[in-house]
Amino acid sequence: MSKTNAVKILVLLLILGGAAILALRLRQPRPVEIGERAPDFTLPALTQGSLSLHDFGRQVVVLNFWATWCPPCVEETLGLVKFAEQMHAQGVTVIGVSVDQDTAALQTFAAQQHLSFLIGRDPDQSVANRYGTFKFPETYIIDQDGKVAEKLIGAVDWQDPRIITFVQELAHKTGGQGT
Repeated sequence: MSKTNAVKILVLLLILGGAAILALRLRQPRPVEIGERAPDFTLPALTQGSLSLHDFGRQVVVLNFWATWCPPCVEETLGLVKFAEQMHAQGVTVIGVSVDQDTAALQTFAAQQHLSFLIGRDPDQSVANRYGTFKFPETYIIDQDGKVAEKLIGAVDWQDPRIITFVQELAHKTGGQGT
């Protein structure tokens, strides 16, 4: 093989490799944006059965991706439990999506912390990836129309009056009014 042909083949392989990398990057999920429809999912529930987002249609859903091994997640847990209890009467559902792989550790943590909100298990992070979650905790507030109204990255003070008011206002909107 001549040097010229070898260079041509090398250039062709580099071009094809670059095209393949670009195609793969374009196929990776991008983060869900505010105003977009929240991707539906079905996950095994921690206790029994499964959880599907579509089962909570016409409700405001606070979807929190977290893990027991994540210090900021643990830090916000008690506040999220209190928030879930406060908001339940107003038709707001809190769903914690745990990316823990160790189910026993998750069950122990949930029992010790008296977690009263719904918990789905996403050990392979397939749902977290569909939302574009890259840091834990990460929370999506989903309005009654199934659209993302807010995205919060990092630990949240769930007793912050601004968050409570925001979620209450979403919960009291009537159908057909988007964000």
